[in-house]
Parts: sequence; structure tokens; C-alpha cells
Amino acid sequence: MGDPSGIGPEVAVAAFRALSGAIGSHPLRLVGDASVFRACGDIPEGALIPTTAVKSRQPGVTNPDNAPAILAAIDDAVRAALSGEAAALVTAPIHKATLLKAGFGFPGHTEYLAHLTGAARAVMMLAGGGLRVAPLTIHIPYAEVPAQVTKSAILETGRIVLKALKQDFRLAAPRLAVAGLNPHAGEGGEIGREENEFIAPAVSALRAEGFTVEGPMPPDTMFHAEARARYDAALCMYHDQALIPLKTLAFWDGVNVTLGLPIVRTSPDHGTALDIAGQGKADPRSMIAAIRLAAEIADARYG
Repeated sequence: MGDPSGIGPEVAVAAFRALSGAIGSHPLRLVGDASVFRACGDIPEGALIPTTAVKSRQPGVTNPDNAPAILAAIDDAVRAALSGEAAALVTAPIHKATLLKAGFGFPGHTEYLAHLTGAARAVMMLAGGGLRVAPLTIHIPYAEVPAQVTKSAILETGRIVLKALKQDFRLAAPRLAVAGLNPHAGEGGEIGREENEFIAPAVSALRAEGFTVEGPMPPDTMFHAEARARYDAALCMYHDQALIPLKTLAFWDGVNVTLGLPIVRTSPDHGTALDIAGQGKADPRSMIAAIRLAAEIADARYG
């Protein structure tokens, strides 16, 4: 369901109807407050898995009192995926500030899903427009990024991305590009030390494990068409370094995939869009793409 005040329920219902309630052999189910979904369009009774009711729903106006209902929908859907009742989980956007006001103890969906599933490390990957990107650091201020750029973090994240490319995207010999943190990838240490001290050693260690990895690459030259043809995914050092090129190439049909979880989870690459919620303007293409990719990954992982 996501935040009931945003466009999540609208695009979920629109995607359900566009796909006629199924994706391949997978029937679709809507998880959350039934009244919220029904306010967005007609849906079959059996398509709903009702959870905790929201306190109130005013499109465009968030309400921290709805936090228990928002989280209950996530919790119930995760339990279904962990039990095998569901093949995959697709989440509509949440409004992080609203949840934080209600005492939510996580920076976002990705971190909360890692907590619920017991994953040691969850990795955000965005896919679309012929590009896959994974940010090493996610929802933290840029001032805190350099301290998080460590050899061990890059190694752990790189392994998770490479495993997912093979397991979930069926690439027999995946290729990973690793971005530098600083302009020109540090210019040999003249514009920053992170490349020499942490990023390059991590790249070398991944290569020693038998992976095909290139980097550290200058961030400003690794996303043009010819460069993208040399790798299957890019590991970037921070949120916007990864998401700006992806959303430039695939704003309307990009998909967020969470790697490193014991379940399959995707989501649209957009937020709650409170400014257009309830106005019939929400575009469901990213949600439809998220559902399609979730089914593809589920089929690749589980057969």
C-alpha cells in the first residue's frame, strides 16, 4: 500500500488493472487497507489482503497516525514472502518524514526490510534504461559519505551485486564497474585519497576472487552509452551518483530492487508524489515495471 496519502495506492490499483490481476503465472494481491485501495478504483474482492485500517486518508496530506497501518502492510507482506506464500514483494512508496515523526527507527524501506528479514546487508539497486546502479551508501547526508567508503563495505556490497546479477538476472559472467568518489576518480591521489586507500584495493580483492570488476572509474565518464556497454552494473559511492543517471535514462519505468534479502523485493523508482496524489495524474509505468521485474527475478531464483 505504501503511504495512503501518496500515489502508491493509485499506481498499485492501476498496475493491477493494467496487468489484469496477474503477471505470467503469478496472481497479484493488494496488501493494505481495503478502503484505501477501493477509493482508487474497482478491484475484485479476492485480490485484497486487508491489514490494519488507516486513521484517515486525505490525498496529498500525510498523517503520522497512519504509520501503524503503513508498517502493518509491509510486515504482513514480508511474512507472506518469507513463508513462501508470496513469490515476491512489490512495495509502494512510503513517506519517510511521516514515519520518522511517528518514531520509525529506520532511514527507509531498504533498511527496514533488512531488519524484518534478518539480512546482514541489504543493497539498493535501480534498474532501467539499459542501466543497473547500486549506491554503496543510501539515505545519509553527503557529509557522512566519505567515512562509509571502506574496503570492507565495497567488498560486501560488490559481492552481493555480483551474486544477484548471476542468480536473479541470469548473467553467467557478470561485469561490475566501480565508481570513484572524487572528481576524476581522485586523479591519482591529487583530488582525494579514498580511491587509492579503499576503492582500488577492494576492486583488486574482488578480482582476486575471480570476478570481472573495473575501477575506480571517473564518475563523469562512466555513464555514456559506450561506457555502459562494458559492464552489467555500476557500484556507486553515494545515492545521487547512482540515481541521477538512472532516472535520467529511465525516469518513468525505472525499478528499485533490494539485493541481499532472502526474499524478492522491488518497488517503483519514485516517491509518494504528494503534489499530484488523488488527482488522477499518477503514472503507473514504474509500478508495472516493478511488478514485471519482481516476477522475472522470482522465476529466475525459484524456477
